[in-house]
Amino acid sequence: MPELLALYPALAALTPAALGAPLEVAAGTVLFTQQQPCLGFPLVLEGEVRVSKRSPEGRTLELYRVGPGDLCLVSSACLFHGTPLMAEAVATRPGRLLLIPPGTFHEWLDHRSFRDMVLGAFAERMADLAALVDAIAFQRLDERLAAALLGHGPTLAVTHQALAQELGTVREIVTRVLRRFEREGWVALSREQIRILDSAALRRHASVTQVTDTGRVPPVQ
Repeated sequence: MPELLALYPALAALTPAALGAPLEVAAGTVLFTQQQPCLGFPLVLEGEVRVSKRSPEGRTLELYRVGPGDLCLVSSACLFHGTPLMAEAVATRPGRLLLIPPGTFHEWLDHRSFRDMVLGAFAERMADLAALVDAIAFQRLDERLAAALLGHGPTLAVTHQALAQELGTVREIVTRVLRRFEREGWVALSREQIRILDSAALRRHASVTQVTDTGRVPPVQ
């Protein structure tokens, strides 16, 4: 399968041709949930998957996203240890993926190229998760929200609930902070839309050197 090998060249020495046809997934498809057994190792060919942690109260915190050529840390950790999945995954847009059976995953680990690919993904994801923990533990929510609003142009089509999920909090708190930003003249709020009026003020309020134009804000749910 040329497309698969182009995205995951470490599979060239293995037997990806026997994996069958890719699965077609629609936006919003739940690929797995917390505490269920891992049914396989997903390889994304097209689209994007959001991996999130859900609290007993129903709050969610996005951990990372998986796109073509990326690997899912939660799935690999589950398969390594034979434990239930510790997070949930939802397709953010239509896509295609291959689900590698657990037995095949363990067979492939005997090959250095695949093993190095998985361990390399662990290192990259751990860096991302460390940054996420740092933001949650040491940066105030209003600063994180200001940073999340930057880098997406003058108008964001996003709900308060989606922002709350992105930041690991509840909608009511996000709404309260956004209304304060509006009173300051930094943003203008309307239904499922936020217009940036003073990006310089938001950038100063974010007060972090990590604010760039590559942040991700979830689309309208």
